[in-house]
Amino acid sequence: MKNLYINTRFFFALIGVGVLYVFAFFFSFLMWVAHGVLLLCFLAAMVDYLFVFNQKNGILAQRILPEKLSNGDENPVKIDVKNNYGFRINTKIIDEIPFQFQKRDFLIEKQIEPGKNTFFQYILEPKERGEYHFGNLNIYVSSPLGFVSKRFTFQKDANLPSYPSFIHLRKYELMALQSEFLLGGIKKIRKLGHTMEFEQIKDYVPGDDIRTINWKATSKANRLMVNQFQDEKSQRIFMLIDTGRTMKMPFKGLSLLDYSINATMALSHIILKKGDRAGMMTFSKKTENKIAAENKSGQLRKISEALYNIKTDFFESDFNRLYQDVKYSLNQRSLILLFTNFETLDGLNRQLKYLRGIAKNHLLVVVFFKNAELQTLIHKKPENMQEIYDEIIAEKFEFEKKLIIQELRKYGIYTVYTLPENLNIDVINKYLEIKARGIL
Repeated sequence: MKNLYINTRFFFALIGVGVLYVFAFFFSFLMWVAHGVLLLCFLAAMVDYLFVFNQKNGILAQRILPEKLSNGDENPVKIDVKNNYGFRINTKIIDEIPFQFQKRDFLIEKQIEPGKNTFFQYILEPKERGEYHFGNLNIYVSSPLGFVSKRFTFQKDANLPSYPSFIHLRKYELMALQSEFLLGGIKKIRKLGHTMEFEQIKDYVPGDDIRTINWKATSKANRLMVNQFQDEKSQRIFMLIDTGRTMKMPFKGLSLLDYSINATMALSHIILKKGDRAGMMTFSKKTENKIAAENKSGQLRKISEALYNIKTDFFESDFNRLYQDVKYSLNQRSLILLFTNFETLDGLNRQLKYLRGIAKNHLLVVVFFKNAELQTLIHKKPENMQEIYDEIIAEKFEFEKKLIIQELRKYGIYTVYTLPENLNIDVINKYLEIKARGIL
């Protein structure tokens, strides 16, 4: 009987019977009508119970989960329910999804014809990495009478890890192969130089660099021919992720640390596809999670495992320690992308000598973030004096960010200054630009 549930339709019927009894107090002939209706209600409930409970395996259901969740992305969870009853059933499906989603009103209602099945999905969007525990898949079945329901329980336990974003890796790969990214339009990267290996001679097409014209082949073929080069491969690309307190700032449910981790996954995928070597480390009070720069087949998985459990420690990051570790662990010139966040010029100046030290031996790109709230204030038309003051303060902070970019450029340090939601595309674009210009 623990799987028996009385539906609201039965209680509404009893309320109707109660109303009849109230009127019977004034009109005595309604008393027998009320008795009859009450008896019919209980008989209908008994018949409904027999219909629903006479079959042990009245329905079969299955929850189909992905192998792992992609953090910050929409992950589909599929449900397949088959009706083994000889009549149409009404179902209420309550899946006990992980507590991290804080969704307490999960309910899906479906009607299923006899002998048929229904297949549907719902979307989960995790906002943090780690283990996600699914409970029971509960399905409450009622007949067309709808007085009682029977609960069926399936797949009592399931644990699913949430890894840094990997769903859109294929999309970024296709974009990188075309050397263009969609970000408010199509941005094409122009090649400015060559540190490349010769591949073949081909016909000249408009847009080819005239410096690559092969005049000897042109004279023989009586048409313009150009040398085509392969990109230089096996370059070392390191991603350094700041796990200090400044990276805990949230944006659309994800912290800046999570955006940086997702960007590292996307960029590592492109780096390996381009034939370069991808490596990473995290730092705050000390450097951790070091992955040497390699381009082996399991490198992306190794990076993903290292990024899986990274948390911010809320300390002030030690750039001096970072400089020392980079100096002694990276012996060859590499492209280093440093994911951090500077809010003020004073904050940059405290760390600038260490950044300059890294930039002496490596090509350094500092990645930091636009404050989305400040951007909203700047572009919002002020309607009162308070909003005018807010806009002026926001513009002051934005101007200070531009001063940070100028200060870094003075010492040959490249920057990526972007909104968190555009981070993946912008860092990949910067990597492709540096590779195309051959400045590494």
